[in-house]
Amino acid sequence: MSYLNFFKKKLSHFERARNKKEVIERIVSNPYQHNNDVVNLHRLDPNNVGDFYCAPHHYFDELKGKALDLFDYKNNDDSVRDNWHKTICENALIIGGGGLLNRPGFNMHMNMLEKLSQTDKKIVFWGVGHNSKSSKLYGKQIKYNITPSNYGLVGVRDYGRTEEWIPCVSCMHPIFDTSFDETREIGIVFHQKTLRNKKVISKFSDFESIANNSTFEAMVEFIASSNIVLTDSYHAMYWAMLFNKKVMVFPNSTKFYDFKYQPVISTFSNYKDDLNKLQSYDEVLEECRTVNNAFAEKAFNYLNL
Repeated sequence: MSYLNFFKKKLSHFERARNKKEVIERIVSNPYQHNNDVVNLHRLDPNNVGDFYCAPHHYFDELKGKALDLFDYKNNDDSVRDNWHKTICENALIIGGGGLLNRPGFNMHMNMLEKLSQTDKKIVFWGVGHNSKSSKLYGKQIKYNITPSNYGLVGVRDYGRTEEWIPCVSCMHPIFDTSFDETREIGIVFHQKTLRNKKVISKFSDFESIANNSTFEAMVEFIASSNIVLTDSYHAMYWAMLFNKKVMVFPNSTKFYDFKYQPVISTFSNYKDDLNKLQSYDEVLEECRTVNNAFAEKAFNYLNL
């Protein structure tokens, strides 16, 4: 990288950091917070199908067209940031889903919401969960970096907590009603970041694989046509369970440890030793849809939709 490119990259990083701080401060210092309508705030990233499809605006008519990307607050375009500020100040908020809690990249958002929770702003968390990268916390009870009791309605995808369990709303997608023929015994679904790990990719080169930066339809079809799914992607794990598949995960975050139906936890190195532990679960899709529909009714009543 040339010195000029390095300087431009640093300058861009500085500008984004400044933009984030400035727009957050404008929102929390604004005394005029309203609930005129509602907006679904989540990571609206089409390059990560799990992040993209884990939000309720995709599945309920009451929320159609009412979505906002969490990361628009750092956009270099003034008009995009201004729209982010205006939209949040004027509307009630649905946060999620996804692994938004206990993740440094979303700390500023959570701090903002904690302050807004002290106003008349209506805020709903829908299917969010903890997502710490600290291996010391894997499998441990984690204190959220929000105070759930401060909010009007909170549903978390982590099971066994005092908060209501609401699995990822992507289960509502009609693609999970489609039948697919199994064409492989074992399929690997990599998180897109794992594609940079040549050692891991080489280790599994004998297996058919896909990554979570593929299209949603391609990823779901790949999962559904596999008998066993090995993955380090949360949504690949979840969607495989919706299809009643046997699942093994290679955890890269705390998010894998508190789903109601536990997959086999293993490592890239020792996965063969754990293949005989695999099991599938029945009727996960039906249960997850029932729970989300019930939560939707409560949320829409609370938000007066």
